Amino acid sequence: MLKDFAKLETFLTVVREKSFSKASAKLGISQPAVTQQIKFIEKYLDCKVIERKKNGVILTKEGEDLYKIALRLEKCINNAEKDLIKIISKEITFRIGASFTIGNFIIPGKCLNNIKDVIHNDVQIKVEVSSQVIEDILNKKVDLGLIETPIFKEDIIYREWLEDELVVFSNSPIPKSLKPEEIEKFRWICRDEASYTRRLAKEVFEEIGLECKNLNVLYEVDSSSTLKAAIMKADKDDRSPVVSIISHAAIADEVEAGQLFEARIRGHRMRRKLYIAYSKERKHDAFIENVVSYLQQAKC
Repeated sequence: MLKDFAKLETFLTVVREKSFSKASAKLGISQPAVTQQIKFIEKYLDCKVIERKKNGVILTKEGEDLYKIALRLEKCINNAEKDLIKIISKEITFRIGASFTIGNFIIPGKCLNNIKDVIHNDVQIKVEVSSQVIEDILNKKVDLGLIETPIFKEDIIYREWLEDELVVFSNSPIPKSLKPEEIEKFRWICRDEASYTRRLAKEVFEEIGLECKNLNVLYEVDSSSTLKAAIMKADKDDRSPVVSIISHAAIADEVEAGQLFEARIRGHRMRRKLYIAYSKERKHDAFIENVVSYLQQAKC
């Protein structure tokens, strides 16, 4: 079994995620496949290694021993993969397609440089809407996609990556916890109707009894970078603050510097998953495997 590390990788992921379903999303395989691989390990070892509980999974004594062995193997394999990449003589430009929030605010700078070091080749990023990223993967215009909107296609492998949180923000001080009546008093700059950010915000607003049509909307924009700039330059006067909704990652530096202010809706958190996507045809591509491994272990 040690020659087939994929099953042990599944075991490690189940333990780390404390869930078969979360491991499935992280690995980009079906939940029945996860279950089947764990059963294979248990049949091979002739003992239980994982017990399912209502609040997650726990390891048996044998599972704890296997976990230690699997960790040692994982470390050796990761080091070996880095060495293998060095002997691949092919010079390429690894192309990443990224949605606006990810491409503009999450992976620029250090993260891209680290990916370059991981594969010993140049890295190029193309920022566009999530749907276009998926089309570019299918048309082989990019090697890997990082998306914030779950647009699922049969020929694509999707792996959960990061959890992103949307927040209300303004260039004027606003309460950190917002009530529905406070939200109605703001002046709004909104994302366009096709935006996944807007759809997610609309769902939360409906849960608290608000309708977007009743908000004081000044105008709409088509990207998170444009939205951020618009709020930064919004007028500050005696009227209500100008606000909008954006990823916390997009404004973290400005919030820390006191240039922008963020708030959350009382009793609700607007969270969404970010995904790594790539073609099933390249499932065993060394460059893809190493970039995915880096992204899932690193905090960009």
